[in-house]
Amino acid sequence: MTKDAAPNYSDLILAARNIRQFIHPTPLFHSSILDESVGARILLKAETLQRTGSFKFRGAFNKMRHLKAKKNHTEIVSWSSGNHAQAVAAAANILGQHATIIMPTDAPKAKIDGTQRYGSEIIFYNRENEVREKIGESVAKERDAIIVPPYDDPDVIAGQGTVGLEIASQALARDIIPDIALVPCGGGGLVAGCAIALQTQFPSIRVHPVEPENFDDTTRSLVSKKRMKNSPGHQSICDSLLAPTPGSLTFKINAERLSDGVVVTEEQVLNAMRFAFRHFKLVVEPGGAIALAALLANKPSYRNKNVVVLLSGGNVDSDIFGHALGS
Repeated sequence: MTKDAAPNYSDLILAARNIRQFIHPTPLFHSSILDESVGARILLKAETLQRTGSFKFRGAFNKMRHLKAKKNHTEIVSWSSGNHAQAVAAAANILGQHATIIMPTDAPKAKIDGTQRYGSEIIFYNRENEVREKIGESVAKERDAIIVPPYDDPDVIAGQGTVGLEIASQALARDIIPDIALVPCGGGGLVAGCAIALQTQFPSIRVHPVEPENFDDTTRSLVSKKRMKNSPGHQSICDSLLAPTPGSLTFKINAERLSDGVVVTEEQVLNAMRFAFRHFKLVVEPGGAIALAALLANKPSYRNKNVVVLLSGGNVDSDIFGHALGS
């Protein structure tokens, strides 16, 4: 694939073959409690159980293994608030590459520790007044390194799309045709890849991106049909979903494929984290719980439907998780 080419279904199949020996196929499980509460058939995809604790390992490893095979690149640079950082670090550790990650100073400690555990170098920046992409591009130029972006790359998107391939296979094995998929959305790579996979198998499925309030750039961009930016000065506990604007390539895909975006509040996210722990015994980070938050906050919208809810990550600091459980 070229740098600006959108991946297709065949690219997702190739990605699945490229990463299958290194990932954990994650369960798609059913909850009778949710079924009764919503009045629907709910299937939850637990990417919280994926290697490094989120779906991000799929895309990072797919990209980096291609780089290793094609050009034997060993110096990698990336930027991330944490989940992609850990994924790149873990992939570099496996592939014998050296990774430098640009991370915000306010990244969750769990994600900083996870990145360092794999031996990667971290350069911190202040997300209030510094631009991570500019820092990363400068470091890459200095070190003759290859950039592995968190979402706006065809190989990364194809890797993330393998989540959708698994969902489709697992749903069909249960003889269930999903009507709706709720997918967390930051830069848009996960929802883009999942939309390609799911709509190939289920042409009538509606795929909705879910975002935190004040960071609803994809939701607004789908309405305006052009990429919109988030207003500066806002904060959110959903640290993994704070991209300033949709990716160029991801929005090209998502503008054609996605249904309306769904926006949820922080209280709704905390409620979803608490619900997942109490009823499923799963630790889900704020950004990873956002699709479940959308389901719980808008139950009438999903009544009598088959709904897939993607739990995308579980890397959360104890203080935020404790706040969720006690709120």
